[in-house]
Amino acid sequence: MASAAPDDTRRILDLVASGRARSRSQLADQLGVAASTVGLRVQALLESGMLQEAGEGSSRGGRRPRMLRVSDDGGVVLTADLGGGHARLGRHGLSGALQRTHSIPIDLTQGPERTLALVAAAMEKMVTGATVRAIGVGLPGPVRTGSGSVDQPSRMPGWAGFRVDEHLHGRFGSAPVVVDNDANLAALGEHRAQFGTSQHSITVKAGTAIGSGIIVDGHVYRGASGAAGDITHTQIDGGGAVPCSCGNTGCLETVASGASLVRQITERDVPGIRSTEQVLALARDADPIATTLVRTAGTHLGQALSGMVNFFNPHAVFLTGSMSASEPFLAAVRSRVYEACHPLATQNLRIEAAGTGADAIVLGAARLALDALELPAA
Repeated sequence: MASAAPDDTRRILDLVASGRARSRSQLADQLGVAASTVGLRVQALLESGMLQEAGEGSSRGGRRPRMLRVSDDGGVVLTADLGGGHARLGRHGLSGALQRTHSIPIDLTQGPERTLALVAAAMEKMVTGATVRAIGVGLPGPVRTGSGSVDQPSRMPGWAGFRVDEHLHGRFGSAPVVVDNDANLAALGEHRAQFGTSQHSITVKAGTAIGSGIIVDGHVYRGASGAAGDITHTQIDGGGAVPCSCGNTGCLETVASGASLVRQITERDVPGIRSTEQVLALARDADPIATTLVRTAGTHLGQALSGMVNFFNPHAVFLTGSMSASEPFLAAVRSRVYEACHPLATQNLRIEAAGTGADAIVLGAARLALDALELPAA
């Protein structure tokens, strides 16, 4: 296995992949290091097959620079976003760009070994002869990133303490495997697409359940025990007495998640509603009960977010998941945040639906995997 590469090598690959630098001289300018150092790092990447030379650039008075690009056959990154009933799989180039996706049915309640066997088999079909450089996996529960295992999961029997990274590592040889909570990965995927590796944001995944992630200077902030940014169990004023999986009542997820909307509309004797999408469809058709419930859910989420915005002062709040497509929901979140926060915290704040949509988690998983990529040492 290749020894750990200097940070410069990782940054060179990222700069070339993003198009921010295409020649050795541009890389030296961007990194602020000697041209000889860049030359050694670039040569190691060329020899590994991750970079290739792509002709000559324009001369600025001397020899024409040899241009660089990420190799088309330099390898792939595989990703998986595991949900309750399906897994969304991605194949990416070394730039992190998504080449294709595939979804398969899974059932997390069948346990990790059976679930991951299905995921790994589907991933292998996406490789088609390419070298797998890294793998990223998103799970719908708290993850101990140092061990690659789920920590105190709900609705995931048998997963607690299971080493997802080790299990997949055994199927794909030496490729590093990174595992994180799906909300963290959605936050990373959206932030990198919007801001790159600068600025700060919060991303909320609002669907059947609710999760959120915090990004500081382009990187996931996890806190002391990996729970940073998790607003799921924030106590909501007037949240009622519905019990939460954590054992408390009045948690945000019990009043603002898609599952809570289904429960609430069923309690109001609206027949035939079994999914979040059906509630949202009713709201789109201006059903008064559904619209009120959706707007109230947005207000509750805005209440929970307002404390985070006041304290953290991010550049943006992004919303992903099925509920982010509902304009009444989004409008209610904005209204509550702007009403409850100090003007200094909101004067430049963006609150909007995530642009990466359903791809946010696999894109974030690819970015996290690329950050862990083992690169050749010069």
